[in-house]
Amino acid sequence: MADDELVLDRLVHEPGRLAILTVLSAVADADFVFLQRTTGLTKGNLSSHLAKLEDAGLVTIEKRFVRKKPNTSVALTAAGKRRIARHWDQLERLKALAEAGPAASPPPSAPARRRASATR
Repeated sequence: MADDELVLDRLVHEPGRLAILTVLSAVADADFVFLQRTTGLTKGNLSSHLAKLEDAGLVTIEKRFVRKKPNTSVALTAAGKRRIARHWDQLERLKALAEAGPAASPPPSAPARRRASATR
């Protein structure tokens, strides 16, 4: 197994962004208020995470007026759909490794073995 399979996408894995991407992967698009309520993020925090996701090309943000009120709609891009799917796949692989036990993981380094035997 390649080492890159064990490395999580830090942009996607951050809890706030992971929550946003997970919600968006289940819907065609979502408005700002819906995202705020479902993720539990503050307005400022949600705005900051959305800006990072938009800069990375993972979401599109459309601002418009609905009945003279501002409305912000957010949707996953094709790249965003691929990145969140890949992230969940990586988490599943890590889970499988953990469930397989010590035989599936590489042996600990020499210092780690010494620390483990010293604690017995």
